[in-house]
Amino acid sequence: MAGGGLHGSVFLVMVSGQIESARFPEFDDLYCKYSFVYGQDWVVTSGWEEGISQTTKKSLDRRQVFVFNFPLDITFKSTSPYGWPQLVISCYGLDAFGHDVVRGYGAVHVPISPGSHTRELPMFVPESSSKFQKFTSWFLGRRPEFVDPKVVAQGEGREVTRVRSQGSVKVTFSVVTRDMKKLGYDTEAATVAIPHLAPGNTGITTIRPESQAHGTESHS
Repeated sequence: MAGGGLHGSVFLVMVSGQIESARFPEFDDLYCKYSFVYGQDWVVTSGWEEGISQTTKKSLDRRQVFVFNFPLDITFKSTSPYGWPQLVISCYGLDAFGHDVVRGYGAVHVPISPGSHTRELPMFVPESSSKFQKFTSWFLGRRPEFVDPKVVAQGEGREVTRVRSQGSVKVTFSVVTRDMKKLGYDTEAATVAIPHLAPGNTGITTIRPESQAHGTESHS
């Protein structure tokens, strides 16, 4: 069996980049937390699995963006692409009463193809289920939020959570992979991304993107 059958063999995924900026037009101050979520076959060998940025103010020009340029640097090893790492970002700021409240959650898979990539993450916040709850949340400064932001990367139960879109975050990645082809995985740009696998006709397992799974995949 190509790839996954080579027990004891590992490949490396080295990720660097930065949480570059954010757009939240309604707010003036913002900071971000990040963490990586990944499958049980994955191990962090170096770098930082989570972090928190400085608080920054919205730019005064017409762009009205929050600039973080907060670095990302982590290396993983694994024996299987299953559970490919995701980056989870949560943004926070102060409300009118000085309470620290969540402004948005978002998640994105680390790009699987080597090279430089830019991703724009749409952010969302949980919503109270009734007008009364919305009022008491606002009055008490206790807005709905997830106990663990990593739940954003896990589909289970998300469909029953009422959410509202709010803002976006721009992330840049630089990805280097090592020994994936030795294990039978093709990560060339034309066939790339995650998380499911489609067997090829050459003994190479092609890792295809979710975006290509819906009618836009390359037939090379």
